[in-house]
Amino acid sequence: MANLKQTLKLGQQLVMTPQLQQAIKLLQLSRLELEKVVSSELLENPLLEEDVQSLEAKDLPKEEKKTLVEGKDSFDWESYVESYNASSGSLPYQKKNQDEVPVYENLTSKAQTLTDHLNWQLKLSEFSHEEVEIGAFIIGNLNEDGYLIMGVEEIAQKENWDLDKVKRVLSRIQSFDPVGVASTSLKECLLKQLDYFEIGDEKVKRVVQDHLQDLENRNFSTISKALNISQEGVIDIVKLIHQLEPKPGRSFSTTDTHYITPDVYIYKVADEYVIVLNEDGLPKLKISSFYKNLLKTDESSTLTKDYIQDKLRSAIWLIRSIHQRQRTIYKVTESIVKHQKEFFDKGLQHLKPMVLKDIAADIGMHESTVSRVTTNKYMHTPRGIFELKYFFNTSVSRDEGADIASESVKHMIKEIVESEPPKKPYSDQRIVEILKSKNINIARRTVAKYRDMLKILPSSKRKKMF
Repeated sequence: MANLKQTLKLGQQLVMTPQLQQAIKLLQLSRLELEKVVSSELLENPLLEEDVQSLEAKDLPKEEKKTLVEGKDSFDWESYVESYNASSGSLPYQKKNQDEVPVYENLTSKAQTLTDHLNWQLKLSEFSHEEVEIGAFIIGNLNEDGYLIMGVEEIAQKENWDLDKVKRVLSRIQSFDPVGVASTSLKECLLKQLDYFEIGDEKVKRVVQDHLQDLENRNFSTISKALNISQEGVIDIVKLIHQLEPKPGRSFSTTDTHYITPDVYIYKVADEYVIVLNEDGLPKLKISSFYKNLLKTDESSTLTKDYIQDKLRSAIWLIRSIHQRQRTIYKVTESIVKHQKEFFDKGLQHLKPMVLKDIAADIGMHESTVSRVTTNKYMHTPRGIFELKYFFNTSVSRDEGADIASESVKHMIKEIVESEPPKKPYSDQRIVEILKSKNINIARRTVAKYRDMLKILPSSKRKKMF
């Protein structure tokens, strides 16, 4: 039998406490997500109350930290309540001028979705009960562009419906407004529109049926030879096809509309930039005085006092975590403004290369903390609204002078493409040469990568024939 031995081993281990987990979670939440968390905690924790007054915040008393660390039941309620309930839970550099904040509630309303619009037409059509069910299933399986993401055979088999009936219902829906909706391909979508609006001849339909790839690649000579027509005739066909809608659901899409409430405002006062946290709409928290009195009485049972003490700790940690989150946002923003002052003064071409390490070293925090606080946080500046992470860029070398930020190079590529001759767009290599003349060294493949990131088509697809 093997001998059993006991050994004593010393080591250090980092324990991720629930409180630390909460602080980290709050740090990476967006403003909207934070508001939801605070509202939820107000409902769940009876010791938390919303302070309707707007007064300056102060640091929590030292007794609070001692109690939390040592886990003692004793707590100096009088000093705590006097110092903390007098505060609003906001920071002294909170934004006060409500008039300067855009009231987005007045700008937005609930838009009708594509699904709503199609179901409305479905109910007004002369369908049987089963056909309405089929139609609702088809409508429920459209993507945001209005295309059907399931085949008719799959729909019929999945729901045990007659295949011919599914095809008939689908054909009817494809004639709904917007015409071409519920198509399974771009080709089908365009052909449906040509038939419905009775436009174009057989040559137009042949281009859609057989030459969409040539159309995309602007191989007009290939189409000209295949249809035995002049290039001018091909261009006339292309003009007509361009009037069709390749994405029927586009007009109902809400993805392009994204209203942002900034987390922080940057104002220029004289030659300096002032940072103001935006805490409008964020509930300001305080501890309930009712439970303070309840804990002090001898009538409360030990179980009740333990419950209140536990909720007290949770409430304090939440308030401290929110304060720490706001302070961290402020410190990171302050460092960004300091590093990127030339951008705020002169514009995008003066954006400096900057990495997380630069800000982390400046404010004495870990890079992961900076990463969390810059995600889904926005600043309102004299030059527009930017996500905090926007200011972090890799560098691109130059023959002379300091390196330039990659975001600035992207902006230059965008400007070059916008100013190119429409009928002779610049190739990626030509853009490399233009940038080289501006003292910027960049490879052709890097130009292609940046162009893709900017959603700019290759030169062969940017060429304008008319």
